[in-house]
Amino acid sequence: MAEHERIINNVVLVGLSGSGKSTVGRYLANRLNLPLYDTDAIIEAEAGRSAADIFASEGEAAFRLRESAVLSAVLAKSPAVIATGGGIVTVPENTARIRSSAFVVWLDATTSAILTRIAGHRQPRPLLQGDNPYERLEHMRQKRASLYRGIADLHMLTDGIHANAVAVRIAMLLPPHLDQSTSELA
Repeated sequence: MAEHERIINNVVLVGLSGSGKSTVGRYLANRLNLPLYDTDAIIEAEAGRSAADIFASEGEAAFRLRESAVLSAVLAKSPAVIATGGGIVTVPENTARIRSSAFVVWLDATTSAILTRIAGHRQPRPLLQGDNPYERLEHMRQKRASLYRGIADLHMLTDGIHANAVAVRIAMLLPPHLDQSTSELA
């Protein structure tokens, strides 16, 4: 689909696990007066178990199938803010779906910042399990950076910035028709 043919009705947040997609998504959805759909949370609610459990029992490929189905469903509920799982961009069909109907924001953070954020979380990050999470995350960053870059309309580094401030910056840079917060004030 050519760039001029895109019908942008959604804001989709992409980035590595721990980059702030769910948290920024809540602030952004509230600011824009739009619903928030968090694909990982929906998958977990539908499965009745955590993403880590799904990865462990069914494997990554099965998780990605669930993720693709949820993505299709939430993109159809536009307009919305959609916080995605970190690996959603590894499936080319997902990338095409997102790109065709969304303003895409790549939330990025340094490996150190991500590891600090996720330390002590009650929900383990499935692909960061095992020895040397720093090395695993760096490897993931190298594999996925070009995928995030290729899909993103906006790239934001979130290190040291409160999630609400990130949401405010994103809202200021959105195409005007997506910013619902000012339309109610007019």
